[in-house]
Amino acid sequence: MPHAPAVKPEPSPWAIEFRDAGRVLTSEDGPKSILTEVSGRLARGRVLTLIGPSGAGKSTLLSLCNLLQTPDVGEVFVWGREVRSWPLAELRRRVGLVMQQPVMLPGTVADNLAVPSRLHGRPQADGHRLLQQVGLDPSILQRPAEELSGGQKQRVALARTLANEPDILLVDEGTSALDRESAGVIERHVRCLVTSRCLTVVWVTHDLEQARRVGDETWLIDNGRVVEQGTTEAFFEAPQTEAAKRFLRTAERGQAGAGRR
Repeated sequence: MPHAPAVKPEPSPWAIEFRDAGRVLTSEDGPKSILTEVSGRLARGRVLTLIGPSGAGKSTLLSLCNLLQTPDVGEVFVWGREVRSWPLAELRRRVGLVMQQPVMLPGTVADNLAVPSRLHGRPQADGHRLLQQVGLDPSILQRPAEELSGGQKQRVALARTLANEPDILLVDEGTSALDRESAGVIERHVRCLVTSRCLTVVWVTHDLEQARRVGDETWLIDNGRVVEQGTTEAFFEAPQTEAAKRFLRTAERGQAGAGRR
């Protein structure tokens, strides 16, 4: 079966742009806004960290970028083209997603890493190289993927996504099952790809120190709204809104309490 021709990016300086994007869920109690009037844009080769309380809408915003969910209101653009006008397979190759709870496909680790190449008709990726990039020993290539630990599955899922050589990488708590050292390996590799390939990254994290380490820009999302956005350095050193100041104070108190325990 012939493959659809690749879609070349439109001449746009913005890798991703949100224009009053919103998401509404309907339940027995009526419609509920999950995201409301989100606007903002991210240039190529930048890392955006999304932070905020649990349930604030961070993962939902991430999922709009590759149509895992569809905006009910407003528009989302990738390379200047509204996401709903992209061929879905091409969009998801170009905009790769790494989820917090990775799904391992039946078979070995090597089988999992080979899926993107088969799916998109691309040359077979080097499984050894992919595993080394995410800090895993290539000796696990022939292990059943379901037998891996949670942290190993997260890293295999990242390697599987990177096999497609996406332009944009979406990371949803992609290192939550890893210790600090292993998470650092992933962070450094992703930052290396940002530098070498001008990869654009949107990274959801509850780890504020991680947000500071990897982010060029940071958005704080609370109750479905972006309440502050700016450079990562400015956000953490001199937040402008009361909501951001309150969020950082609460986070600092939580870390101090955890340290005493």
